[in-house]
Amino acid sequence: MLHRRTFIKRLGANAIGLSLYPALPSFMHHPTGAASLPRSTPEAQGIASGAILAWLEAIRASGQEFHSIMVVRHGHVIAEGWWYPYSPEHKHDLYSGSKSFTGTAIGMACDEKRLSIEDPVISFFPKERPVEPSANLASLKIKHLLSMSVGQETDSILTIEKTPPGDSWEKTFLSLPIVYEPGSRFLYNSGSSYMLSSIIGRVTGMPAHQYLGPRLYEPLGITGATWTQNAEGVNMGASHLRIRTEDFARLGQLYLQEGRWENKQLLSKEWVALASKKEIVTGKDDSSWGYGYGYQFWRNPTGGFRADGAYGQYSMVFPDKDMVVAILSESADKAATMQTVWDHLYPGVKESSRLPPDRNGHAQLQNALKGLTFEPPKGNRHSSLAASLSAATYLLDANPFHVRAVSFGFTEDKAVLTIMEGGKPDIVITCGLEKWIVDGNYKPSEHSLFSLRRIDFDSPVAASATWKDDHTLVLTFRFIETVHGDTLTCSFDGDKLRIQFLFSAARLEKRADDRADITGTRMPLKGT
Repeated sequence: MLHRRTFIKRLGANAIGLSLYPALPSFMHHPTGAASLPRSTPEAQGIASGAILAWLEAIRASGQEFHSIMVVRHGHVIAEGWWYPYSPEHKHDLYSGSKSFTGTAIGMACDEKRLSIEDPVISFFPKERPVEPSANLASLKIKHLLSMSVGQETDSILTIEKTPPGDSWEKTFLSLPIVYEPGSRFLYNSGSSYMLSSIIGRVTGMPAHQYLGPRLYEPLGITGATWTQNAEGVNMGASHLRIRTEDFARLGQLYLQEGRWENKQLLSKEWVALASKKEIVTGKDDSSWGYGYGYQFWRNPTGGFRADGAYGQYSMVFPDKDMVVAILSESADKAATMQTVWDHLYPGVKESSRLPPDRNGHAQLQNALKGLTFEPPKGNRHSSLAASLSAATYLLDANPFHVRAVSFGFTEDKAVLTIMEGGKPDIVITCGLEKWIVDGNYKPSEHSLFSLRRIDFDSPVAASATWKDDHTLVLTFRFIETVHGDTLTCSFDGDKLRIQFLFSAARLEKRADDRADITGTRMPLKGT
């Protein structure tokens, strides 16, 4: 289960380089479809192109790994960009940004009179509730789940995800002590969001994802979204929703427009007001999380509110600026990521609804946005070992991944890794030599060599290779519909092979990977 974590260490010098202005082809494609938001220039919507350029420079200086950005002003997209190999057509994991969709489902169910935020939680779970519920559990209401004020001492997701097979997550949640009076204090609790998702299933007879289909996704033009379910068929609620960058911006725009979309009220104004105002105090400090929490939305220090997910997934709504900012990223320091918006973009948005055209400034902005990229790691493109390795297969020693053997192949501009698992088809991943090659056929969910703790669903992979030295091959993978990536360092010493792992989250946190090295021995060639 993927639950919210805070990372405060800055990105180290060993991170893959972020470059704003390389001479690369554009990957800034406008999505197609009737529901795509209209495009405009910043000046036509009252923002100087230079203000957005200054924000891009602040992003570069922050050292955080942004994957995509989109700025919407007065209902028009005025800036959008993807750091290659990320691109508009790919979905992206939202982590806890998913919670705002779960809260939206509750709002729509309230609008349809299927439930009320005053309803007791145990009323939806007659078979799972304790025989004699405590007073605090009996008084727990939907509104307390929404505002993260259940009264439990720790995030319940850490317990309910360990529920034994045959028992339900709901029963586990309801069995946990509620120490404090519901509504009296804030504790970020992903288990609350799971319970909200489960309640949607109980009152509608369908998972939250299915319920949102005709009510939210279709009207907003969101297609191809996926949302993981647990073994009971309940969408995770707290996490695991995957949508495109513009789709995330559309959710923010719907809330900015007080629930109205193309002359239809999808979500009541009353719900938008409830969900977006401060329902509970979250802290006394001046951090980005100290300004209060609504119903599955955080409040912004500058005003407005946001959907907020681990590693920096945001749909920020600024009613005073009539603006939405969507960010998808893998940030080591979420506060630093948001600070680029508070300090650099937000102040640059003036009250004027229109500015004079700035052709030069806009051209510079477009060039910067089109050139966003993550440079693949670079060392040496060639090794004297490459020719001999192309005919070699390495039989691996016993390992927890159940990988039997690996082999390598090399051409002038590619390196091919083949992974052989017992009883499964070979996995073949083609890596560009010091460039990215994107392959949509790899299925991480079916194989365990890579870190399945956070890469637990299928995703296209962008892969590159470089030689650190004549005996060390570095393979880098970005699973571009997840948040994360992985690095395999393959060291060759005579007939011996050692593979070391470095998951991207470990790299960002400057810690060792928790997977042990695996080793192997070169198999003799046939006929020798």
